[in-house]
Amino acid sequence: MLAELAVRNLGVISSARLVLGAGMTALTGETGAGKTLVVQAVQLLMGGRADPAMVRSGADEAVVEGRFVCPDGSERVLRRVIPAAGRSRAYLDGAMASAPELAELGIGLVDLHGQHQHQSLLRPRTQREALDRWGGVDLRPLRAARDELHALVDNLEALGGDARARAQEMDLLRHQVDEISAAQLDDPGELEQIAEREDLLADATAHLADGHAARQALSGDDGAIDMLGSAAASLAGRAAFAPVNDRLAAAAAELDDTVAQLRSVLDVIEDDPQALAEVRARHQMLRELTRKYGDTLAEVAAFGARAAGRLSQLERHAELASETEAGIAAAQRRVDDEARAVAAARLAAAPGLADAVTGHLASLALAGGTLEVRVTGDPPCDSVELLFSANRGSPPGPMSKVASGGELARVMLALRLVLTAGPPTLVFDEVDAGIGGEAALAVGQSLTSLAEHHQVLVVTHLPQVAAFAHHHVAVRKSDDGVSVASDLVAVNGPDRVAELARMLAGQPSWDSGRQHASDLLRSAEASRPHPRDAQPTASSPVP
Repeated sequence: MLAELAVRNLGVISSARLVLGAGMTALTGETGAGKTLVVQAVQLLMGGRADPAMVRSGADEAVVEGRFVCPDGSERVLRRVIPAAGRSRAYLDGAMASAPELAELGIGLVDLHGQHQHQSLLRPRTQREALDRWGGVDLRPLRAARDELHALVDNLEALGGDARARAQEMDLLRHQVDEISAAQLDDPGELEQIAEREDLLADATAHLADGHAARQALSGDDGAIDMLGSAAASLAGRAAFAPVNDRLAAAAAELDDTVAQLRSVLDVIEDDPQALAEVRARHQMLRELTRKYGDTLAEVAAFGARAAGRLSQLERHAELASETEAGIAAAQRRVDDEARAVAAARLAAAPGLADAVTGHLASLALAGGTLEVRVTGDPPCDSVELLFSANRGSPPGPMSKVASGGELARVMLALRLVLTAGPPTLVFDEVDAGIGGEAALAVGQSLTSLAEHHQVLVVTHLPQVAAFAHHHVAVRKSDDGVSVASDLVAVNGPDRVAELARMLAGQPSWDSGRQHASDLLRSAEASRPHPRDAQPTASSPVP
């Protein structure tokens, strides 16, 4: 819903702000006062074409801002700046954006009726979706069948359709599988272990020499153990040295254990050039595998398993391809069946939608108008086009080409009455062009009916239409002899009666006109739903 609209220096509007509520809001005013500028401001927020000629005379730039409340309760702020010279700028929630980005977002926020651009119901896709909603066409089975078909086609392509490419891939996979399999990667931690063993074997001679020298110093003749024994013997039997003697005995025991450990280490150290060469070769091979297939041996083994699986799949290509092709054929049949079902549903629904819309046209001053829903193309008949004829006997044609602005807006209004789904905000301009009397009352009733499900903004010159609005904003032009400016003023109570009287008789002060306006307003209020939100406010300055 459009919650707030601020305009500065756009045409005759110097500075104005509208705070809008739900329901229907009518915008009225004298010819040339700038009513259509409000619609133009919304168009700019929807990514419409910006023209420097829109900028108010003497101003450097025009600025339009809109605050929208989305269906999920979140808010989006759209802003458009049109300089008097140069390219326009767009902003979304304060960040720079492009006009196409605003247009993409605007599709889900606002629908503009009365101008050929910005009308979602003129888009072929939207017309097709409208028919599907009307007819309750269930597209889910067709989408599921298409998804299944696409998945099977992807699987067939993954099997390798080109024999030469498949043979090349198989040769590579065999080499990879054989290389990894030959390595016999049984221990994921082998790389760290073999690095330690290589280091031990590479310096075996020095390790052995230093180890034997250490053992001789500890346990050889006159070594550390013998000297500890001599010291302990010198102190034996002397009570004063008993604590020292105990510590010497403990040190001797620790040295015995150390010598035993040193001996066991020396026993496993090999000074074997052949063993060193084998360990180095194994280490190099493992590092090469991790360079090509994974950072760890576990990753290398996993790669090998995947490669073996892919190789098996390719070796069974003929069998798997035959199974997949059979699945594709079955899936294609399901797609065709579902497409025919959708086509039948669309063709069956088209006359009903056309009749339902046509049934509203007579009350909207289009008594001779008819709508045709044309469904063509191969199943599922995705080509859906809404055709319109304004007069009996005239062949129907595309709405954007055969309908005037007012006719088009009223056809769209009839469509909206039939199809309640759509963007939260609907803007109607020229919807009452060329009508009056009962037809004008019917248009007003139709618009207020739409306001039960949408926020409706309508620019109108007919009091019969304006009287049905929940909210009323008058566009008033003033001329101080130097420049012309227009303001947006929310009118209520006596002010609203006066505005309706002006629209009726051109003289808001006439008692007869005011009485007629009061009667019209009471009659309209009695037949429309109560507004769902607060009254709009207007004309506060734009910062």
